[in-house]
Amino acid sequence: MNIELFLGIVGATAILFAFYMNQKNIWKNSSINYDFINFIGSVFLAISAFIGSNWPFFVLNSVWGFFAGADVVKFFLKKK
Repeated sequence: MNIELFLGIVGATAILFAFYMNQKNIWKNSSINYDFINFIGSVFLAISAFIGSNWPFFVLNSVWGFFAGADVVKFFLKKK
């Protein structure tokens, strides 16, 4: 298994896990767990897309990661 495929599988699994937890009302859209797992998943998918030169998928996951990451940063800044 190459690194592109591995990162893609891990990233997609993370995002789908967060989606599942949200759909089951275990995590809310505003929870740190939901945002953090979405951030990690989107970063892995963006790296996988970059390696594979899949630019539309890279842009999609970069933007997804930016917004999820911004929510994670806001969460930790609010805690201080």
